[in-house]
Amino acid sequence: MVTLRRAAEGGAEGGMKGSGASRLPPPLYSKMATVDYDSSADPEMDLTSDEELEREAEGFKEQGNAYYVKKDYAEAFNFYTKAIDLCPKNASYYGNRAATLMMLSRYREALEDSQQAVRLDDTFMKGHMREGKCHLLLGNAMAARRCFQKVLELETDNSQAQQELKNAESILEFERLAEISFEKRDFRMVVFCMDRALESASACHRFKVLKAECLALLGRYPEAQSVASDILRMDSTNGDALYVRGLCLYYEDCIDKAVQFFIQALRMAPDHEKARLACRNAKALKAKKEEGNKAFKEGSFEEAYDLYSEALTIDPNNIKTNAKLYCNRATVGSKLNKLEQAIEDCTKAIKLDETYIKAYLRRAQCYMDTEQYEEAVRDYEKVYQTEKTKEHKNLLKNAQLELKKSKRKDYYKVLGVDKNATEDEIKKAYRKRALMHHPDRHSGASAEVQKEEEKKFKEVGEAFTVLSDPKKKSRYDSGHDLEDDDMNMDFDANNIFKAFFGGPGGFSFEASGPGNFFFQFG
Repeated sequence: MVTLRRAAEGGAEGGMKGSGASRLPPPLYSKMATVDYDSSADPEMDLTSDEELEREAEGFKEQGNAYYVKKDYAEAFNFYTKAIDLCPKNASYYGNRAATLMMLSRYREALEDSQQAVRLDDTFMKGHMREGKCHLLLGNAMAARRCFQKVLELETDNSQAQQELKNAESILEFERLAEISFEKRDFRMVVFCMDRALESASACHRFKVLKAECLALLGRYPEAQSVASDILRMDSTNGDALYVRGLCLYYEDCIDKAVQFFIQALRMAPDHEKARLACRNAKALKAKKEEGNKAFKEGSFEEAYDLYSEALTIDPNNIKTNAKLYCNRATVGSKLNKLEQAIEDCTKAIKLDETYIKAYLRRAQCYMDTEQYEEAVRDYEKVYQTEKTKEHKNLLKNAQLELKKSKRKDYYKVLGVDKNATEDEIKKAYRKRALMHHPDRHSGASAEVQKEEEKKFKEVGEAFTVLSDPKKKSRYDSGHDLEDDDMNMDFDANNIFKAFFGGPGGFSFEASGPGNFFFQFG
C-alpha cells in the first residue's frame, strides 16, 4: 500500500506540474496497482463484507422461520444451517435450528445445538430452556434440572421453566422408586414408574429398555418385543434392546434364537453382564433339559427325574421352560408311581402357564389313577373348552362316567375283590363276607354293632346279586343305573344267603364261648 500511495502522490504531484505525469511509464504504473493493491486488507471493505454476510444470514434465518411456521421443518433446518454456515457465532441461529430438530424428534442433535447456543451466549434463556427440554426428553433429569434452574436465574417468573423443573424432579423420583421396586422384584411397579417417567422423557431408550425387560419378566412378551423393536428401528446397535429381544425369546422357550440375540448384544456391548448371564443360563437350561429327555427315552426314570429337578434350579424366571420341566417331571413321577408328587408338579406347571394343556391332561390322568374323579372331570372340562377335539371329548366322558360310578355303591369294594375278578373269586368273596357279617354271628353284640353288621350283610348280598349276574354286572360296569333299566333290584339278603348255602338246614351258627362262633353245615 505504501508503494501505491507514493505512486498516487507522485502522480498527483506530477499532475500539478503539468508535464511531470508523462514521464511515468504507463505499464509500470499499471503493474504496481495490480500487484500491490490488497482490497481485503482494507478495514472499510472488511466491514462491508461482514455486514453483507450478516444480512445474507439473516435472510436465510427469515426463510427458515417462514418454513418453520408452515411446519416444513426439513426446509427450515436447511435454511438455519445456511445461516449458521455464514455466521457460526450467532447463538440464535443454533437456538432456532435446535427448535427445528426437536420438532423432527432429533433430540440428540438438538441438544448439541442448544449447548452450542448457550456456549456462545450464556444469557440466552431460550437456549437453556431448549437444552433442558432435550435433556428431559432423553431421560437426563439431573442435567435438565440444572438447565431449568439456570432459566429461572435469568427469568425468575418463567412459568414454563417452573413446570419443567417439577417434571424433572418427578422423573428423578420415579427412577428412584423403580430401582427399589426392581430389587424387590416388583416388576409391575417398575413398569408403572417407567410409564410415568416416559410421559416427560418420551425419547429415553434407557427407560424403555427397563420397561421392556420388566414386561418380559412379567410374561408380557408381545408388549416387551414391541418396545424393544421400536428402539432397534431407531438404533439397530442398541445392546440393551437386543438383550430384551433375546430375553423374550428365551422366556418363550425359543432358546436357540435367544442365544443368537444375546451374542449379538455382547458384540455391541461386550460388558453387558445381563446378556452374558442370560446367555449362560439359556445354554445350561437347554443342555440339562435335553439330558433329562434322553434319560427318559432310555427308560432311566430316576435319572431323568433328577435331571429335570436340576434344570428347574437354573433360572426361576423362565416361566414357560420351567412349566415344561415341571410337566416332564410329572410324567416321570407317574412312571415311578409318585402320583401325588406328579399332581403337585402339574399344578406348579399350570400356575406358571395357565394355557398349558399338556399339564392339565397329565394332572387329569393322575387324578383318574388316584380315583379323584371330580378333580379329573374339572381338568378335562378345562381342556375340552380350550380344544374341542374328539379325543378330549372322550376323555371327559370317561371321567364323567367314572365320577358317576364312584358315587354309587362300589360292589367290588363291598366284596373286597378286584374289578377283573372271576366268577369263582366273586363267589368265594361273598361266602367269606356273608358269613363275616351275618346277624346271627353278632347276636351277642351291642345294638349299635348289630345294626352296622346287618347293614353290611345286606350290602354284601346286594353286591353278590349284581356281580354274579352277567347282564347286571355288564350294565353296572358300564355305569348304568340298574333301577332305571327296569331290572329287578329288590334284594333280600337272607334269601340270597339261603340260596347260596343250599336252603334251610344247610348251616347253623353255634357259640363256642363269649363272642366266638363256628359254622356247622348239614
